Amino acid sequence: MKTVSTIVKTKLVSAFILATGMLFSCTDHQVERSEFVLEDSSVAEWKGYLKTGFFNEGSIAVKSESFTVVGNQVKSGSFIIPVSSIVNFNQPTEELRHALVHHLQSPDFFNMVLHPEVKFDIASVEPFTGSGDGIVTGANYKVHGNLTILGNAHPFSFPAKIEVNGDVFKLEALAPFDRTIWGMNYATEPGLPDEGSIKPVVDVHLKISGHRK
Repeated sequence: MKTVSTIVKTKLVSAFILATGMLFSCTDHQVERSEFVLEDSSVAEWKGYLKTGFFNEGSIAVKSESFTVVGNQVKSGSFIIPVSSIVNFNQPTEELRHALVHHLQSPDFFNMVLHPEVKFDIASVEPFTGSGDGIVTGANYKVHGNLTILGNAHPFSFPAKIEVNGDVFKLEALAPFDRTIWGMNYATEPGLPDEGSIKPVVDVHLKISGHRK
């Protein structure tokens, strides 16, 4: 027969287990999972260089309807970059700007007819505390994923400043990439004169924002 002491102890243990279960259940329930969609103003500003130091620069749109935020942290998602949205900033006339954009959309570069989009799929996001050249001010996370260009997918990572405040999501990052890794080799052949040789690395400055669906 159980003693009064044993019965009391059993009830106390049961009550503790029940209370602990309720606590963790409430905690899980309070971690909010939300989907965010990017604003139309989201862009990637780009800059490409000749070996002489001359550069062309412009922007390209960034679009997404699938950023998943748990609590205040980005957990997964993807975004696409429509090649048709390339614009140039620095050429002096509209005619020259159009000519440059059409060349970038041609098989020499992005081959828009066969590959109309560049895509980035987020694999993971981890805290980041570094700083220095090539890192956006205030970077607090490192984003890891796969970047697909010309149908070729390769791992790609970059430090980013990510903020989630209520219904607003913002991400800013410097994310240069070596285009030759994805098979974009135009004007990188050895022996070209500097004025005809384009550096493999393209500078990219991501400036994207979104809102909760």
